[in-house]
Amino acid sequence: MDADGVAEAGPGADVPSLTRSTALLFIAAGRTVQRRVEAALAEHGLTLRHVGALGHLAANPHLSYSDLGRRAGVTAQSMHATVNRLEELGAVSRQHGGHGRPARLEVTGHGRALLARAGEIAAALDDELLGALPGTDRADLVRLLLGVAGGPPR
Repeated sequence: MDADGVAEAGPGADVPSLTRSTALLFIAAGRTVQRRVEAALAEHGLTLRHVGALGHLAANPHLSYSDLGRRAGVTAQSMHATVNRLEELGAVSRQHGGHGRPARLEVTGHGRALLARAGEIAAALDDELLGALPGTDRADLVRLLLGVAGGPPR
């Protein structure tokens, strides 16, 4: 392989190497980081979906199962299973709304503690992955990633 990541002459020489594709590197890095975050969260009985639902509910307890599902990219039925697990963990309480009114979901103190722990896990992984980068490079990387992810500029 040459310095540009293009395969040298030989079988498949006319096929450029994809190892330098930004899109594919994002996918590979994302999968690696996701596995590591999921493994750390599993020690607390959580998944990224649980943490996402907790975060959304902590910010807006009036969200419906459908709203939560849309934000997570899953069906309302799947979100019911997620919330049921959060209830089992004591992270969410469900206040039944009465006849014709939707249930209200509320993050408990334990749920807030789990969210805080998830934040600590993410921060520790950030430090492990990016600790060697100078602060300005790290800030630039965050800004660039937010741009790619469609988040707000910083």
